[in-house]
Amino acid sequence: MEELEMEQLETEASEKKDGGHQWFVVHTYSGYENKVKANIEKMIENRGLQDQIIEVAVPVQDMLEVNKDGQKKTVSRKVFPGYVLLKMLMNDETWYVVRNTRGVTSFVGPGSKPVPLTDDEIKMMGVESQREIINLDVNDTVKIINGPFEDSIGIIKEVNGNKRAIVVTLSIFGRETPVELDFTQVVKIS
Repeated sequence: MEELEMEQLETEASEKKDGGHQWFVVHTYSGYENKVKANIEKMIENRGLQDQIIEVAVPVQDMLEVNKDGQKKTVSRKVFPGYVLLKMLMNDETWYVVRNTRGVTSFVGPGSKPVPLTDDEIKMMGVESQREIINLDVNDTVKIINGPFEDSIGIIKEVNGNKRAIVVTLSIFGRETPVELDFTQVVKIS
């Protein structure tokens, strides 16, 4: 990597908030994301770079799958297959360590110049989304405060933090009926 480009990256990084740490994306061989994450974390530890590369992430999302027999199963799927995200200070040493990690094919960016994610991209991807503390659990009784079932009372059967949704059973026409709702549509009663 050219010296001038690295100086420019270091200047841009130092001007950013959060101590200059920015999110970068590296491309990996498909299926090797977790191995690359482990390799990078090992290199960080061996070289004492904990203050320069502060987070290595392979975002996953829990999904509900139904197999041939109709059984439901929760499966974790990679949100960005073939990519690993790093929150780091970009300099010659960190670039070299990451770029030369087994399984890493390249940084994402034009040519050999890594480009950090913008704040909008980070927000859109949910990489640093503020985790809300949801005070809802399975078997809690809730009152629905808006939507077609407003003022109905039901019991929570599932809580899905990734989708910000819950499944509540309501008595509709004398039958227990599961209804998926957003966290903001209910208030906990007990």
